[in-house]
Amino acid sequence: MINTNSTAPHIYNASTIDDLVDWGTQPDAIVEGSHSSGRLLFKGPNNQPESGIWVCTPGTWSLAIPRDEFCHFVEGRARYISDSGEVIEVSAGSCVLFPANWSGQCEVIETIRNLYMLV
Repeated sequence: MINTNSTAPHIYNASTIDDLVDWGTQPDAIVEGSHSSGRLLFKGPNNQPESGIWVCTPGTWSLAIPRDEFCHFVEGRARYISDSGEVIEVSAGSCVLFPANWSGQCEVIETIRNLYMLV
């Protein structure tokens, strides 16, 4: 169940819910194929903060994160490689805080599910 009109927006079973919206193919692909879907939980004025669920299939792309983003990965495996060469491996149970302006590449190895918040 999803209730975004509550005084405290919430999604039950966020780690398994399959009532997701197609968000299309991942832009800036290096290796084609990544497709995203998700569910927005909340978006404040000027898109700050923003939180929700993001699911992405395997592939590799360049990315630049514009604002601080906290990610809790609940499914899958991926590798984030910063422009400086640092490798951040994620799998179910991993939490990562990407600071504003973090840039590099994302390589999704097994479809990931990420509960996120951008601030």
